[in-house]
Amino acid sequence: MGTPRFAVPSLEILIEKGYQVRAVVTAPDKPSGRGLKMRESAVKLAALANNIEVLQPSNLKEDRLAETLRHFAADLFVVVAFRMLPEKIWTIPPLGTVNLHASLLPLYRGAAPINHAIINGEKITGVTTFLIEKEIDTGKILLQEKTGIGNNETAGDLHDRLMVDGARLLLKTIEAITAGTVTPKAQGESACRGNLPAAPKITKIDCRINWSQPADRLYDFVRGLSPYPGAWTSLGDGNKVLTVKIFEVEKIADAHTFNPGRLIVSNNQLIIATGKGSVLVKRLQPEGRRPMTGPEFIRGFRPGPGASCI
Repeated sequence: MGTPRFAVPSLEILIEKGYQVRAVVTAPDKPSGRGLKMRESAVKLAALANNIEVLQPSNLKEDRLAETLRHFAADLFVVVAFRMLPEKIWTIPPLGTVNLHASLLPLYRGAAPINHAIINGEKITGVTTFLIEKEIDTGKILLQEKTGIGNNETAGDLHDRLMVDGARLLLKTIEAITAGTVTPKAQGESACRGNLPAAPKITKIDCRINWSQPADRLYDFVRGLSPYPGAWTSLGDGNKVLTVKIFEVEKIADAHTFNPGRLIVSNNQLIIATGKGSVLVKRLQPEGRRPMTGPEFIRGFRPGPGASCI
């Protein structure tokens, strides 16, 4: 059970190693793009390429879906980047339902663990396999694997690494379940000091840049949302306001006297003042335009001397 590209290597590695994948459950096709053409999920395309039956329920709580899944008589259900399952689904297989999560649980439970880990400046993350229970991402842990987060790594970079690491860990998990060599362990919330960092779904308003924060925090914020969904700001220049997504910045520690958000054009470089220090904007995308570099933006939009991000 899965939908986005993150889940594809997990499906493919199980097929490659000879496991009998009876069916794939994924999201319904959705209209996408200017032409609103129906778009199939990455997992559906991978399943069809391997001649695997595909189910695309719009409602996971329907009794008919549970009946269909029982008919497959699967030993195990595997969930990677999918929706929350009702209990009558995840309790069907005799060996349980295994979920792959892109964090070191119990840290960063929720829909966006990769983004939140980078935004918070974490240096270590990883992947976890666990058995699904009633509360989301709280089930007993099977296996975990740690990895470092690079100082310049974006959410997209880390996503692609964990996508592969997670598939490998999932394979190890299923091999261990088959061999009876893994013992599920309760998540150790008490071993974590302070409040557990969470990873709720990120909305558009969550992506708006707060320029009063110091440059190092903004640097983590931008790379934690790059390339998707993208940190954004409103650029005011006289009577016009332009919405801009910012994908890549460089920290500048030098002190300044400008208000946070003020645009500083220097040597054909686009610099924006923050609450402490400033950032050099290296890659951005004005609304309705293609992505571009900072110098390209300056040449095309020519921000005035009073331009600021608001």
